[in-house]
Amino acid sequence: MMTTHLGPDVARAAALLRAGELVAIPTETVYGLAGHGLREDSLHRIFEVKGRPLSNPLILHFASADALAGYLLPERVPAAAHTLLAAFSPGPLTLLLPREPAVVPDLVTAGLPDVAVRIPAHPLVRQLLGQLDFPLAAPSANPFGYISPTRPEHVLKQLGGRIPYILDGGASQAGIESTVVGFGPAGEPVVYRPGALSLERLQAVVPATRLRTEAEKVKPAASPGLLPYHYSPHTPLQLFGPGLRPAPAFDPARTGALTLREPLPGLPANQQVVLSPGRGDLAEAAHGLYAALHQLDALGLELLLAERLPNTGLGVALNERLEKAAARK
Repeated sequence: MMTTHLGPDVARAAALLRAGELVAIPTETVYGLAGHGLREDSLHRIFEVKGRPLSNPLILHFASADALAGYLLPERVPAAAHTLLAAFSPGPLTLLLPREPAVVPDLVTAGLPDVAVRIPAHPLVRQLLGQLDFPLAAPSANPFGYISPTRPEHVLKQLGGRIPYILDGGASQAGIESTVVGFGPAGEPVVYRPGALSLERLQAVVPATRLRTEAEKVKPAASPGLLPYHYSPHTPLQLFGPGLRPAPAFDPARTGALTLREPLPGLPANQQVVLSPGRGDLAEAAHGLYAALHQLDALGLELLLAERLPNTGLGVALNERLEKAAARK
């Protein structure tokens, strides 16, 4: 087992990545487990360290929109993709675009024709990408299926001893993963994975943007984050709230709760996290969601209760995360 070091040394992280090693990197969404996006040994190591199935595609991270040249088939990139890139990059936007198959390895896309690309906004990872002449493949820096990490200590607890370096950029600002957008038959943007960029914000720039239809959901997973369970604590989690069953009878000594505005009556305060006390601010809730799940999961309880949030704006992505966390058996 190797020693995992933690710090803000961008040059050290860049040297390790050039050598084919893996490095945990900060982004504005969550911490990523980064490797050389064009080296098959590095890509295989990402899947191995995470325990991630090879059928689940990866996201390639680039320094800028200009850096995408050579990795895509430009004649097949929809006009709306350029519009969204101009409006939201760098930022929490991932686009599914036709890849150049001679350049982008099949391992990145699980053999599918589109590659997921993103231009992150975190200043440290932007410095890092600026020192590299290749993109970084970087899924979340956690064991596959577990809660995503939003702080360096989350990564150290989960992957310490398996990677050499964690680039410490503090707590992630957005707190949930990027929004993944593909394109429909008419070139219209289609949200495959709700995320830190809401549907409403996308529609303000490209009004034709829509969510995937039920028919589209049965196709092969062309995007990261589409499996039926994910983001899950080890402690069983159950949702309650409007349209769901009420919070069940529970043993106060063995139950934790995650709520939006107010604590759940009957539970000790140290077994609860209120994401946005009194205000119900969904951006504040997103920022603290995964940190709260990490905190509650560490208590060794028998059950976690999580309140379903208002299903508008960022609430759509937050509820999707909670539903997938609750679906894990």
